[in-house]
Amino acid sequence: MDILYTVVITLATLALLIAIHEYGHFWVARRCGVKVLRFSIGFGTSLFSWRDRQGTEYSIGAIPLGGYVKMLDEREGEVPESELDMAFNRKSTLQRIAVVGAGPLANLLLAIVAYWCLYMAGETGYVPIVEKVEPASIAAVAGLERGQEIVSVDGVETPTWQALSFRLLDRIGDTGTIRFGVRYPDSDMVYESEAKIDHWMSDQEAPDLYGGLGITLYTPEVPPVVGEVVSGSPAERAGLIAGDTVVLADGQSMPLWQDLVAYIRPRPEQSITLEYERGGDLYQTGLVPDRVTDETGQDVGRIGVAVAMPEMPPELVRQYARGPLESLGAGIVRTWDLSIFTLKSIKKMIMGLISPKNLSGPITIAKVASASAKSGLESYISFLALLSVSLGVLNLLPIPVLDGGHLLFYFVELLAGRPVPEKIQVVGYQLGLFLVLSMMVLALYNDFTRL
Repeated sequence: MDILYTVVITLATLALLIAIHEYGHFWVARRCGVKVLRFSIGFGTSLFSWRDRQGTEYSIGAIPLGGYVKMLDEREGEVPESELDMAFNRKSTLQRIAVVGAGPLANLLLAIVAYWCLYMAGETGYVPIVEKVEPASIAAVAGLERGQEIVSVDGVETPTWQALSFRLLDRIGDTGTIRFGVRYPDSDMVYESEAKIDHWMSDQEAPDLYGGLGITLYTPEVPPVVGEVVSGSPAERAGLIAGDTVVLADGQSMPLWQDLVAYIRPRPEQSITLEYERGGDLYQTGLVPDRVTDETGQDVGRIGVAVAMPEMPPELVRQYARGPLESLGAGIVRTWDLSIFTLKSIKKMIMGLISPKNLSGPITIAKVASASAKSGLESYISFLALLSVSLGVLNLLPIPVLDGGHLLFYFVELLAGRPVPEKIQVVGYQLGLFLVLSMMVLALYNDFTRL
């Protein structure tokens, strides 16, 4: 059932993003007087289709990994003389630029609208308070101390965990100085400090941002209360359900969730006896943790349960209420920041400052889409906006076969006053196709290795 849910959510997400992207092309093409022959979501055999009054065919393809808008074009077939003025290739260079650029811009517009809705609904975040500083770490060198709030990184405010994480993500692979602004509890005085970084976490596939700094942020103590049980897992077979509180493991006390995790991880495929509380009564059960490989390549034990997280103290929760215009401005800024971040990440990956293992494909997208949808509407919309930004920015890269490659040729044509020679375009498309396919293969390879 979980697999079916993941497939449905993934297909719905991709269909929406593709439809928005292609509708951008479609809408501007019609405004520019171009005749649209087909609007397709998906490739391959058409599962069903229909036509509108202007003769455009709308189609749903069998392979839901893309889409396209087919326009009347003399380069793709003979065009009746009466329709030559509606052919795409007969339009001015600026009109062709507008049609091609409208797809990625539609995705960026979707992200702005999504963030606008989220900000209108209100934003909540946790205050980043330092709980622990590792000796000789970057944070220790910078002089960070337990109890301080990290209010800025490199001069950019970090009022919440999310804001802090985003600033740190932006520094992965960098060499130079990282600057912190911190303040003590019940004080408005901000202290500035800094530390040196050298290719910071550039070789890590799943960077631990706070661990990379050498800090742990404050969270309430987490008791070993089961929040969710994975279907078919050892925990489910042992009879555990959400709400159970684990008290003992092989007779040893488990006061905190991390104690339970620390006990189970080094015991894959070893029998463990758990004592747990349910409804005021104590019960006992036995289970054998599955052997799985974690992100570091080590074999560890897992029983298939997720923790029920306790509530954060109210004084450590920040809530923001914005009006319509302020929310719109925040949505535009957020989309712009993510676009720049995506471009910088691509640059760092090309330069070898970020591991290519961070490149993800459809399997990872499916897993994240499913998880975000289960977490609630707000989480899913946030993921949808992030994915829409990525799709928009990637399509604007100046790689032939992508929208950005077409735009590159059209801008050259605009400046030179004549089209790019067809031979050069063909070679460019071949190189672009090779590059895109290579990236797709690498992304799929990374997906399968994570599995």
